Amino acid sequence: MKTGEQAMRKEAAIDWSEIHRRLEAADAAARHAWMPDQEKTGRILKARAQALAQEPSGENEAERIEVLEFLLAHETYAVESRYVREVAPLENLTPLPCTPAFVLGIVNLRGEILSVIDIKKFFELPEKGLTDLNKVIVLQSGNMVFGILADAISGVRRIAVTDIQLSLPTLTGVREEYLKGVTPGRLVILDAEKLLTDQSIVVQEQVAG
Repeated sequence: MKTGEQAMRKEAAIDWSEIHRRLEAADAAARHAWMPDQEKTGRILKARAQALAQEPSGENEAERIEVLEFLLAHETYAVESRYVREVAPLENLTPLPCTPAFVLGIVNLRGEILSVIDIKKFFELPEKGLTDLNKVIVLQSGNMVFGILADAISGVRRIAVTDIQLSLPTLTGVREEYLKGVTPGRLVILDAEKLLTDQSIVVQEQVAG
């Protein structure tokens, strides 16, 4: 009996807290072995950043254009933002006599007299009910400046040139020479440069003046 009691006392004398402490120390050492130090971590992050910087973006920025997207007669249009000088509310529109139907009139924008054009009528598109027509997008190229009407401005975004389809078989009646094309999402992109160099618009502005 004494021998059994002595064995039990020896087991009771084992310092279990010390054993747990050693196990935790061993576990921490094992975890540390898999973790890089601060210097090594910095080298890894730097290498990753350099690799990401060298990866091709997939699309050349030169193959994209930035456009201002707007709504007009329940359709979505866009013009290249480099031709957009500003967007202003349509106020105090003064009709002009002896001008084509697409020239709605003139507005005084901070002392500057601008012609306002309804591109729906310019493109001979069918009317689709009443719309707001409360925004004027001022286009400018060189000395040529005029405004086009919009119901609302959707925003500015970039579009890949490869997404612009030049063939517009469904847009019947539209003067295609004034369009850059349409995207798969049915965004009609106007050719602002051609609009701004159209002699009929220039002549009519001179007559109006």
